[in-house]
Amino acid sequence: MLRPVVMTLAMLVTPLAVADTFVFTAIPDEDETRLQERFQKVADYLEDELDVEVRFVPVKSYAAAVTAFRNNQVQLAWFGGLSGVQAREQVPGSQALAQGVEDARFVTYFIAHESAGLEPSDSLSDNMRDLTFTFGAKGSTSGRLMPEYFLREHFGEAPEDIFARVGFSDNHSRTVSLVASGAYQLGAVNYTAWENEVEAGNVDTDTVQVVWESPQYPDYQWTIRGDADERFGEGFTDRVRQALLDMDDPELLESFPREGFIPASNDDYTIIREIGQELDLID
Repeated sequence: MLRPVVMTLAMLVTPLAVADTFVFTAIPDEDETRLQERFQKVADYLEDELDVEVRFVPVKSYAAAVTAFRNNQVQLAWFGGLSGVQAREQVPGSQALAQGVEDARFVTYFIAHESAGLEPSDSLSDNMRDLTFTFGAKGSTSGRLMPEYFLREHFGEAPEDIFARVGFSDNHSRTVSLVASGAYQLGAVNYTAWENEVEAGNVDTDTVQVVWESPQYPDYQWTIRGDADERFGEGFTDRVRQALLDMDDPELLESFPREGFIPASNDDYTIIREIGQELDLID
């Protein structure tokens, strides 16, 4: 089994330095400690399944995950919908391999502090105007891209014209903390991250609650570089895909949390590309 390794991308000086190692990363969408624990277990699992050395390397931002993928510092990544599209656009032949069962029908929650005076609703409320609002990371699908799209669709205005103040928290766990503390009255959060925080006892649901659930859209996926077979041998991409689809350890799946993984393709994220281009987040 792979021993836990703490390192950063700065330590990977050139792709040749890890020529025999299959390296992957993940967007930093939640608490760093939780991510490290989760993806070290994934590294152990993939190493056993693929019979190659596998290393997980954390990154500090969504943009850093895309850059690492582009520069061949990592060959596989757990991306959100938007970051996956951005990465595949920059590396020809790259493929979305697998998504969580839930990722084909992902949703964003809008959560509100009690001071906002909002009640749960089936639609966005005009009473949200002039409140303070935080997105997640600027490159997040569930924390920025889709919430902004839905806000613009409903209000016909940019978020900065709807709310008294708009911020970016950098990750979903922090969005929950900021709204729970009252630093922002309203925030957009990945629904699985919200459920993780509630289950962990980190949320006082008398103080902060879900007030709106978005329509469904495709989100997270595993994406592999287009030159993986050239580097690791013919059929390697198919082997990685199968290993991801076969991941069935209940404890590991619960850490995502996902019921399991199902096949994904680049075409599944066409709507994300179109919205990203509309909002000038993809060239």
